[in-house]
Amino acid sequence: MVSHASNRRQVAAALVALPFCWTGARAQPAPARRATPAQTEGPFYPVQLPADADADLLRNGNAQYRQGQPAWVEGQVTDLQGKPVGGSVVEIWQCDHAGHYHHPGDGGNADPDFQGFGRVTVGADGRYRFRTIRPVAYSGRTPHIHVKVKQGRRELLTTQLYVEGDPHNERDFLWRRLDAADRAALTAAFRPGPDGMLAQFPIVVAT
Repeated sequence: MVSHASNRRQVAAALVALPFCWTGARAQPAPARRATPAQTEGPFYPVQLPADADADLLRNGNAQYRQGQPAWVEGQVTDLQGKPVGGSVVEIWQCDHAGHYHHPGDGGNADPDFQGFGRVTVGADGRYRFRTIRPVAYSGRTPHIHVKVKQGRRELLTTQLYVEGDPHNERDFLWRRLDAADRAALTAAFRPGPDGMLAQFPIVVAT
């Protein structure tokens, strides 16, 4: 017959051991995340960055852009372990409401009021936010926004963001090449908000 004192000793020993078990569980590394798929830079990355290259593409210098559907694009840059990549630079560029880029290769016909390119340096939390327009289709391409992430002199990612549910997607040669997982990673819903549309685009990079 086991004494009450022996039982108490066994329970006490088990309680002492529990924190070590929990610590071991917490010490396990988090599973690696899937990196955001890369895509081509395209031909219209700016030859020369505009004088105004902040996060508000609807204001170019003193000019206010009033075309298209205003939208916010926001998210967080994290590494494969889910940690914010503070200090990284996020760039976006896209065409105006009529499908024109600020680039000599596109004829120089872009609306001068549209900034067309934006850049932000993220803080310690890795978060970014741009004010722009919902992207539009143009000849041969579905609506998209080009995205680039840099850290110092290193380019961590170049890709493109697509609009969920846009009827042009199925005809786009780049979107069609994506498998289901890559499409999900690069396609965001542009939902109506109180001051324009809003799209959430989390970015995962290998650092």
